[in-house]
Amino acid sequence: MILLQLVSDEEAAGRASEVMALAKDHLEADDPRRVRLARRLRSIISGEISPSDRDLMVRALDAAYNALDDELARVRSLRNILWTATFLVLLGVAGLAVYGWFFPQSLSMCFTPKVDPGSAGGIDVVCPTAEHPGKKVGTPASSLAQPRDILTVEIAGLAGAALTVIASLRHIRGTDAPYMLPLASAVLKFPTGALSAFLGLLLIRGAFVPGLSDLDSRAQVLGWAAAFGAAQHLVTRLVDDRAQMTLSEVGRTTDAMIDPERAAVREHSVLGGTGAPGPPTAFQDGAGPHEGPQEGIREGERADEGADGSRPRAGP
Repeated sequence: MILLQLVSDEEAAGRASEVMALAKDHLEADDPRRVRLARRLRSIISGEISPSDRDLMVRALDAAYNALDDELARVRSLRNILWTATFLVLLGVAGLAVYGWFFPQSLSMCFTPKVDPGSAGGIDVVCPTAEHPGKKVGTPASSLAQPRDILTVEIAGLAGAALTVIASLRHIRGTDAPYMLPLASAVLKFPTGALSAFLGLLLIRGAFVPGLSDLDSRAQVLGWAAAFGAAQHLVTRLVDDRAQMTLSEVGRTTDAMIDPERAAVREHSVLGGTGAPGPPTAFQDGAGPHEGPQEGIREGERADEGADGSRPRAGP
């Protein structure tokens, strides 16, 4: 912007198109600086540049850069939120694994398939890491839980989450933003998948899901853990949509339609007017209060005035 103030008129006129392109990418369509620059662009390029035009270009460029900084700040903020959420979920998943290692019976993932209570053949206890057939009827399933059960369930959940990450890659678009927002969104799926696998099996063991209160084999337990790990996509899909929406807002070209009333109100606030704004002073093509057709009208009126400043009277 400082260079734009110091260069010659010819070079400033050559930069006018670049300034206009940045304004269209980052300023709203009814922004007064963009509207005025659009009206003066042809005159500036043709070499009819004035000090006010140069100041207008500097202000439009400064506003465009500030808008770009705000857009990138939103991307950076969302990126930081996703990394923080990933760390917290990973911390919770690791805490569950450590707690299950030292107190496996407290968070038992073992199941007892339905058997005849009067059967003399005993019962089968199915855990994520082992199967225990022929146990005495009445043996608590939690007493056979192993320290690696919760860790095994979480690993199966990670595998299911990895499958959804691979499937979601087809929706991820490249971006020129300096922050790897899609990567942060994808990494969040892994610990979330491990957590959802643990919670899903916990709900099944608590007979929360009808018909799935007892799993019959170790493979079935791990299969359901992987399925619940993949089901985390139902939640993280909303995060993916938000990340893509935030990225799409960076440098998005605004609509070319001009709202005259909104442009007039915003111009009144930018120019530092006081009191309630008057009637709209912008035209349908986005002209400001001191530009466009009104200038020609004023010049014609001044030409009709006499030498003493009086205006000729209309004929009878």
